[in-house]
Amino acid sequence: MIPYGKQEITQADIDAVLDVLHSDFLTQGPKVPEFEAKVAGHVGAKHALAVNSATSALHIACLALGLGADDWLWTSPVTFVASANCGLYCGARVDFVDIDPQTYNLCPKALAAKLEQAEQDGRLPKVVVAVHLCGQSCDMAAIHALGQRYGFRIIEDASHAIGGKYKGEFIGSGRYSDITVFSFHPVKIVTTAEGGMALTNDDHLASRMNLLRSHGVTRDQSLMTHEPDGPWYYQQVELGFNYRMTELQAALGVSQMDRLDDFVARRHERATRYDRLLADLPVTIPWQHPDSYSGLHLYVIRLQLDKINRTHRQVFESLREQGIGVNLHYIPVHTQPYYEAMGFAPEDFPEAMAYYREAISLPMFHGLEEGQQDEVVRALERALA
Repeated sequence: MIPYGKQEITQADIDAVLDVLHSDFLTQGPKVPEFEAKVAGHVGAKHALAVNSATSALHIACLALGLGADDWLWTSPVTFVASANCGLYCGARVDFVDIDPQTYNLCPKALAAKLEQAEQDGRLPKVVVAVHLCGQSCDMAAIHALGQRYGFRIIEDASHAIGGKYKGEFIGSGRYSDITVFSFHPVKIVTTAEGGMALTNDDHLASRMNLLRSHGVTRDQSLMTHEPDGPWYYQQVELGFNYRMTELQAALGVSQMDRLDDFVARRHERATRYDRLLADLPVTIPWQHPDSYSGLHLYVIRLQLDKINRTHRQVFESLREQGIGVNLHYIPVHTQPYYEAMGFAPEDFPEAMAYYREAISLPMFHGLEEGQQDEVVRALERALA
């Protein structure tokens, strides 16, 4: 089976983790801040806070921005459920904005129209989570301009996008958002086995997220309510969580970051080759906005169902039967039973549903070989026949 995604673990990665196992620190040692500094330095952000998952990063990002009961969080329906659930964790209400039919990201025009109506209704969002699906940045300049006009804060869910760029700057620089979140899950571009990171240029937000990821406990005297009782003393000043990253994970991340640019460049080579091999098939290949240099975590095609005599499911199952580990990213969040119970209906976001009826994620990872790509394309040809 050729998987849709796969991590690359080298001997250097293994040695980095073994060094930690032989050290005095398995958690809360020097490797976590080293990893944070390496990512922040690469993308041009002031602060980076490593956590145990991107979901945790989204949660503390929302809390740091003051999201709470009676507030609204808006995001894209075509994403993993965590992009929306983070709002619910804070007691806020969640809504969605339909996608752009070319990029599959949150559509700025749909956002503008929804904001205009929400202003009249008195239900403007406090936070908008802009999801960079497949690794391609949203139109962040347009979303930022709307944020300035309507007063909402912006989180970039860049779980797919480390190493990507927008308008010539690395995603994560924070030019158009308050906080950016990366994921280091095994199938992502860089992995720490499990893990995530929140990046910001705001000192206050960084301080809040630092507390929230570690029980709300501090040894910083400037944050305490009175002088410490002694050198052993700490205070809990927030209701926080155990969201810390381990030294083992951080060591793997430090090692992987040395190859980030190569990871993304290789994905672009493979995407260009897919574009060429699929040009004559009844599928729509991914469109790349000229302002964006995608991290290319995923390579998603859309079936031109009016040109074939097979259903979406038949093509998908045929590929799986032929040993191609295709997937579908994602089932629109608003169609999940938990969200349907809130009153959402499939037809609420027609572009998201049109995407869902046609999308298939083909294998895309750094180690994908040309022979494997040829096998994927031949299997797709047979599945479409």
